[in-house]
Parts: sequence; structure tokens; C-alpha cells
Amino acid sequence: MGSTSRAAQQTARPVATGRRGAVVAALMLSMALAALDSTIVSTAVPQIVGDLGGFSVFSWLFSGYLLAVTVTLPVYGKLSDTFGRKPVLIAGSVLFLLGSLLCALAWNMAALIAFRIVQGLGGGALQGTVQTLAADLYPLKERPRIQSKLSTVWAVSAVAGPGLGGLLAAYADWRWIFLVNLPVGAVALWLIVRHLHEPERAGARHARVDWAGALAVFACGGVLLTALVQGGVAWPWLSAPSLALFGAGLALVAVVVLVERRAADPIIPGWVWRRRTIAAVNLALGALGLLMVAPTVFLPTYAQSVLGLAPVAAGFVLSVWTLSWPVSAALSQHVYRRIGFRNTAMLGIGVAALILLAFPFLPYPGRAWQPTLLMLLLGAALGLFQLPLIVGVQSTVGWAERGTATASVLFCRQTGQTAGAAVFGAVANGVLAARLGGAGDLDSVTRALDSGTAPEATRRAIADAVHAVYLGASCAAALAFVVLLFLAPRKFPVLKD
Repeated sequence: MGSTSRAAQQTARPVATGRRGAVVAALMLSMALAALDSTIVSTAVPQIVGDLGGFSVFSWLFSGYLLAVTVTLPVYGKLSDTFGRKPVLIAGSVLFLLGSLLCALAWNMAALIAFRIVQGLGGGALQGTVQTLAADLYPLKERPRIQSKLSTVWAVSAVAGPGLGGLLAAYADWRWIFLVNLPVGAVALWLIVRHLHEPERAGARHARVDWAGALAVFACGGVLLTALVQGGVAWPWLSAPSLALFGAGLALVAVVVLVERRAADPIIPGWVWRRRTIAAVNLALGALGLLMVAPTVFLPTYAQSVLGLAPVAAGFVLSVWTLSWPVSAALSQHVYRRIGFRNTAMLGIGVAALILLAFPFLPYPGRAWQPTLLMLLLGAALGLFQLPLIVGVQSTVGWAERGTATASVLFCRQTGQTAGAAVFGAVANGVLAARLGGAGDLDSVTRALDSGTAPEATRRAIADAVHAVYLGASCAAALAFVVLLFLAPRKFPVLKD
């Protein structure tokens, strides 16, 4: 477990604040920055490509940011446990704002991609540390309040991001997409510096950082996630680049294990996977990331290509789950106080599995209210699933382990989402190939539908492909249910506040 004793972690003082409300406002602003940046760029891609060129590599605007966020989560989690949340959050905010400014000044696509990665390096600190501070600020009974606020911020930002990006690109300039981060981030940074006060950690000044482990984790995660993101897109799955990346990634996994076992205070401590509660939640939230790909990536295509909806209406079909998710998360405390964290999460993911399984049985072509209703119900089910697990894990560890534990579950969720995009993309393309005699993939087929050159059989093939993806997502939900049933303890070992 490293240099920190279990007893010391259980008695570590929580974060002290001059004004807790001001710090919560800063956390919400920071969360809004991280959430908006995942979606705001998408609608401005035509303007960005028209100005900078680089159409063949523009997908790295998203992939590069996602990779940087994901691979840095474990590193920032450990650093926040070692040196405190405040310095990590300040450093991450500065890095994120610097990346935003550089993105606004980018002169070509390569520079913009590089600066998006800089943004992602800061975004990893924002996501992980904000969630950890939320647990530090509130005792267990009050923790759902702040978590539901953060969920609401994330939901609103996810819905507003594409629209705001489109407005800025159309009526101002795409560079303002990044410049608007500066005043918002500056306010959040000032609030943190001014109002967040942490007790000084004994030995923090002399702590030895496992930089070798951090570099190994960063390299391993970067290689494996790149293989997942680009496999089947930039090159075939069984091609030399894909096999080389997966081979290098597996070799780096062995390097990470070797380095971390020898480190005095490793970036990824062994207890993250030795404790049943944390290991089970890691796996369950990895499955959540996997199943979330079905609605977020494939439902808009289904709504436009099969239901014939306009892009705005198709976005609404997806966005309704962001209305029910935070409401359900806020109310989940009334359930898990009665039946426990594990049973509440099992109830949520069990219902989610049935909802996802119902999607392939929708009539063809169907009406817009049918998938909309399913998404509304799915958001409510997943709110009942995710929040109890995060709150539960954070409540089983002391202050000195909370950053690492929180980062591990967020890392697994992000990794699951990346793997889901690769797996379900292959599933969708495979179904299309079978239905259309090997002609094209999902992207090319939907473009043909948009141009009005595709026959009705193509529309049915897209419906079948998306139905297959939802069937796979229901299997991921069932996997999460099984993991919680057989691996998670019936009652989480909650520490006293």
C-alpha cells in the first residue's frame, strides 16, 4: 500500500474550506469546462477543416484529447493523494487553459491536434480531482447532493456543447470555441486559489514520486488506446500497424507491472485490484463505458437515417437521457440507504439491460417517441447504477487513498468507452457488410443516405446494424450485473466520516 498506513488514512482530516459554496462553484465550472470540451468541437469541424485543412486526420481532434485525459487519470489521482487536491487541480487548470489558448492560435491541423493533447493533459486533472474533492467536501449523507450537481452540469454541457459550438463557428469564428474557456477557467481557478484550503500533509514535501511508473502507465495506455481508436479506421484490425501496436501495448503492460511492483509508492497500487469492492466497481464501470457507446455514437445515426429526423431532432432523442440521469442519481440515496450500494446498482443496471434489449424490438421504421422513451428510461436506470458505485467506493477509503480510488474507476469507465467504440464499430460494420453484400461501412452508407442515393434496403441495413449494437450493449449491462452479483461484497466496508 506504499508509505501511508491504513490507520492514518482513516483518520486523515478532510479538506477545510473558507467558503465551501465558492469551492463547489469552482468545481462545477471546472466540470463544465471538461464536459463542454468533449462535445463543443464536433459541430465546428467543417469550419476548422475548411480553414486549416487536414480532413484525413481531423478525428484526432477528439481521439488525441480522449487519450490524454484517460492515460493521465491514474497519475493525477496518485499525485492528489500525495500532494493534495489543490496543487493538482491548479496545475491541471493552468495546463487546460494554456492548451485552450494554443488551440485558438493553431496555424494548421497538426498544431491544433498537438494543442488538443495539451488540453487533454489538463482535462485529466479536472475530471479526476473534481470528483475526488466532491467526496472530500461532503460527508457520506450529503455526498449525493454534490454528485448530482456535477451530473447535472455534465448533462447540460453535453446537450449545450454541440449547439454552442455550431453558433460560435457560424456567427463568430471557430477559434472562439477555445477562447471561451479562458474567462470561465480563470474564474474557477481564482475561486480555488482563494477559497480552497487543505491541511498540510505530513511528509508531502519529501515524498518520492513514482515517475518511472507514471511514464510506463502513460506509454502503455497511450499505445493500447491508440490501437483501439485507430483499429478498423486508419488501418484494418489484422494489419501490421494494428498488430504492432497491440503487441507493444501488451509488452508495456508487463513493464508497468514490473515497475509498479518495485516502486515504494506506485502510481497504481496493488490494493486497487486486491480489494473486492474497488475491483468490482472498476469492472462494472468499465462495462458502463462499453454500453454507453450504443446510444451516444449510434443513436443519432439511427434517428437520422432510419427515422428520417433532422440533426437537431436526432440530438434531442439522445439528449433526453441527460434529463433523467441526474434526477435519478440525486434520488438514488433514498434507495441505497435502504438496500445498500451494491443492490441499488444491480437494480439500475438490471433495468438498463432490459431497456437496451428492448431497442432491437422496436418496429421499423418506427416513430421518434419510441427510442426517446427508451432513452429517458435508460438515463434513469444508469443514474441509479453509476452514482451509488462512485459514492460507495469513495466511502470505503480514507483521504489519502481517495484520489487513487476515484481515478481508477473513472479510468476504467473511459477505457471501456474507448474499447466500446472499437468493438461496436466493428459489429455495426460487420452487420452492414452482411446485409449489403460487403459494400461499405457505416460512415459511407450514412453519407449515401444523406445525399439521397441509397435505396430502402440500406436504411433497413442500418437499422439492423444499430439493433445489433444495442444487443451487444445489453450484454455489457448483463456483464456488469454479474460482476456486482459475484464479486462485489453485499455490504460495502464504509469508513466513518
